[in-house]
Amino acid sequence: MHLFDQDVSLSLPSPDGFKTQVTKNWSINGNPNGGYLMALVANAMRECSEKKALLISTATYLSRCLPGNGDIFVENIGLSKNFDRWQAKLLQDGREIVRAMGTFMDAPIDPLEKRYEKPAPELAAVEDCIQIPPMGTYTLYDGMDVRLDPRCAGWFQGSLVDISEHKGWIRFQNDRPWDALAILLAADSFPPPVFASQGMTAWVPTIEFSVNIRNIPTTRWLKCIFRSHFIHNNILEEDGEIWDENNELVAISRQIAQFRKK
Repeated sequence: MHLFDQDVSLSLPSPDGFKTQVTKNWSINGNPNGGYLMALVANAMRECSEKKALLISTATYLSRCLPGNGDIFVENIGLSKNFDRWQAKLLQDGREIVRAMGTFMDAPIDPLEKRYEKPAPELAAVEDCIQIPPMGTYTLYDGMDVRLDPRCAGWFQGSLVDISEHKGWIRFQNDRPWDALAILLAADSFPPPVFASQGMTAWVPTIEFSVNIRNIPTTRWLKCIFRSHFIHNNILEEDGEIWDENNELVAISRQIAQFRKK
């Protein structure tokens, strides 16, 4: 079993939820990554759903999460011919950490019907991009191979640009294949794009996060682009696109986060 599958696993199912273990293996400075937490609660909702293809996952982050025991409680909020909708809560020591909603379906209604009005991002070759190295308590990068296009990686050396944008490549370090839960992790694995224009001087905790999955890729690498356009009242948005190596759209995402200078 791949480490990621082990770390989103559930135990002791009950009529309304599961026991789980939040691990430190997908953390940013000791804090479990928001995409990892979303995958954990989405797995619980999928386990209960009559339909197994995850279409939309949305999470609100209410309290700081720490590695350790957790309880996930799930509730069905709507079942129709095409969609099964669930709500989930992740609690630690009785404190609610994450509240999430998931929409599931059987299979794409018409996988051949598509229209793209935007192309996939143009990236430097994988070997020419800047790999984010493992950094102690940033254990996310022990498991994920994230490589930034050199045009948006100048902030590593203090060279900033005017556009808050990150784009690059991502895969699992051990080449685990992609599935819906892994896409949720990938959508939150790049550094905040505001670092490109403001430097790594900001605190950017996620408030809300939504991922809309359009396709399960079969390629090894995924191409990603994330962009923030506005900072206002210490709040910013982060819009993301994930594509496969064949320029097929995999997912779109939006995060709302706080922005504060340290």
